[in-house]
Amino acid sequence: MKQVYRIDGMHCAGCASAVERKLNSLEGVEAVVSLPAETATIDVAQSDLSFSDLREAVASAGYELSPPVRDPGDALRAERERLERADAALDGARARMRLAWALTVPIMIWMIPEMVFGVRWPNAVAFDAGMTLLALIVAAGPGRATFRGGWRSARGGVPNMDVLIALGAGVSIATGAWAILHALGVAPMIMNYAGIGAMIVAIHLTGRFIEIRARGRASAAIQALLSLEAPTARVEREGAELEVPTADVRLDDIMVIRPGERIPTDGVIVEGRSSLDESLATGESIPVDRAAGDPVIGSTVNHAGVLRVRATGVGADTFLARVIRQVEEAQASKVPIQEFADRVTAIFVPTIVIIASLALVGWLVFPDALASIAARASGLFPWVNHDLGRGSLAVFAAVAVLVIACPCALGLATPTALMVGTGLGATRGVLVRDGAAIQALDSADTLVFDKTGTLTRGRPAVVEVRTVRTGQAEGSGDLPVGNASEMEVLRLAAAVEATSEHPLSRAIVSYADELGVVIPRARGAHAEVGRGVRGELAEGTVRVGNRQLMAEGGIDIGPIETALTDLETGGRTVVLVALETHVLGVIAMADPVRDDAGETLRALRGQGLRTIMLTGDTESTAKAVAEAVGIDDYRARMLPADKVDAIRDLQASGASVAFVGDGINDAPALKIADVGLAVGSGTDIAIEAADVTLVSEDLAAVLRARRLARATFRKIKQNLFWAYFYNVIAIPVAFLGLLHPAIAEAAMALSSVTVVANANRLRFTRL
Repeated sequence: MKQVYRIDGMHCAGCASAVERKLNSLEGVEAVVSLPAETATIDVAQSDLSFSDLREAVASAGYELSPPVRDPGDALRAERERLERADAALDGARARMRLAWALTVPIMIWMIPEMVFGVRWPNAVAFDAGMTLLALIVAAGPGRATFRGGWRSARGGVPNMDVLIALGAGVSIATGAWAILHALGVAPMIMNYAGIGAMIVAIHLTGRFIEIRARGRASAAIQALLSLEAPTARVEREGAELEVPTADVRLDDIMVIRPGERIPTDGVIVEGRSSLDESLATGESIPVDRAAGDPVIGSTVNHAGVLRVRATGVGADTFLARVIRQVEEAQASKVPIQEFADRVTAIFVPTIVIIASLALVGWLVFPDALASIAARASGLFPWVNHDLGRGSLAVFAAVAVLVIACPCALGLATPTALMVGTGLGATRGVLVRDGAAIQALDSADTLVFDKTGTLTRGRPAVVEVRTVRTGQAEGSGDLPVGNASEMEVLRLAAAVEATSEHPLSRAIVSYADELGVVIPRARGAHAEVGRGVRGELAEGTVRVGNRQLMAEGGIDIGPIETALTDLETGGRTVVLVALETHVLGVIAMADPVRDDAGETLRALRGQGLRTIMLTGDTESTAKAVAEAVGIDDYRARMLPADKVDAIRDLQASGASVAFVGDGINDAPALKIADVGLAVGSGTDIAIEAADVTLVSEDLAAVLRARRLARATFRKIKQNLFWAYFYNVIAIPVAFLGLLHPAIAEAAMALSSVTVVANANRLRFTRL
């Protein structure tokens, strides 16, 4: 069973990697740890593995596992608690940073006379002792958590970034104690870097604070969604209206929503008509009209009339809760491109410790060769002093290597961009279930569409009415047999179809209503299964159906045969209308193409994508829709298994396939495709099978999903490039003694902040 757990104490990529390795070492456990979300998504296959076993594994890495964050009774409360903890962590990071600088600034001021004039005030022993004491206070006070975290992770065999910082700062402070011994005449000379150790801790804590704040901005989308929830609801109970907290709304409660108020929870309108702002779900700012019988989404805004709504989803079952849960799952997942970064991160800290040790030994064993390089570079790097003793130069280089090489930027590159991207998508009607879908959608070169409900509206509508003419002018009085007008044909058909729930029947009745046709009541109407409907009106017996129904009534359809064949050839669904023994006309219906289908398909082809339509409909209907939307290729009369085979054939030919569908029969194709996109108007089964859910019913949501994937993956690649480039350049420079440890620590912190800031730029992307 897969559950999401909170991990306390993580603050770098090494932390997340260590926890993940410990959890995955347990038999039957698959875990994915997210540093930005501070969670672990754990799938436990073994029923005998307890929470205590999981917690013990995490504790062995030096961190703490909390019980599952998902509270089934209140899906949103757990997320609020997480955000409250994030705020508390930010406050703590701010306090530690301020205290560190309050102690470090006096150290820096005290260092100025020695740096500028070579004067250790008031004397060498007091200077070294005071500098070392203040640095120790910085390390033991605000820096205590860093040293403690480094010790725990090293003891657990999974060293993290804290190890590098603790070693760098600790070695620097240790030089202060050595310098005191030298001043007392009992040890050889070495440069006092204790002040640099304090600066390393202060700069590290500053970077940590900025990073935590930036990560908080990355989850701004979830915070925004939480802020949309209506705090209270007005419900009808025992004949009275009561105002209760939204969390207390029960299934089937009748809620009363006035203009300007938010709908407390998901429901169905039982009375009233209004326009609703559903932008939180669809990303579209244009209000939509809703009336009795229409479903509504919790937290959307009622613009106009008073509505009475029956609650159909509360707590964890609301749209808002499902969106937040899906965003959390996506943010906790991984993108395939991250795998290499994870492998590097896993061995990064031990490798850097080895490189730093080599730098120390190298400067002690080959000081002349390395010092000659430092001497030539002293003009470009004013802090380089090649006249220092070999011991001081060795410590200088080793400390710089330790603090410059931090895997944090590598670890944050992918998950932070993924967090911002999926959060942005959630506010624009694009819900990403898994991070891998981002990469798959970015690399897709073939888009396969289902027809019904995807390229079309998914419900039939009348598109044309044709009649049999015998010469009498339209509207001349009594209805002559065989000479009915279009409106009269529609009136007769709607009268008998009003008794049926068949989709074609509803389409005819709806069209008659739109035209203002007065529909008479038919007597004795009943459906002829597979053929049509028959009923009695004042004018006589009316039959509406196919050729077989007409033949059973002895009706000659010859007068309308040409029109019938013409419409069927054009991909229309056609029903014949007859009165007594004479055919009067035909009503043609079709599943209308979505208004934006053609424009969307053109835009996708403009991006170099191949577009294909798969449908179970007839060849003629498929051809008509394909021509209407301008799709590249189409295949008709396909069963669900045929669609799966078609996608597999495309994949076997080297295509990367994205499938867009909405129905139950689309679920297998959504699963087998490289990435599946379900339109939000589709079934729950299709949405559960898909990697991406498009909440909006307009097809342009496919374009928004594609833009989101491309923008997010572009940020991931940018972040990974700069993280690798930074380390590749910085580590050799530090090894050669050309990088001041304090500057190295500042650069390290800046690299992490830069990666997070670059990811946050996604929030301004136009989808």
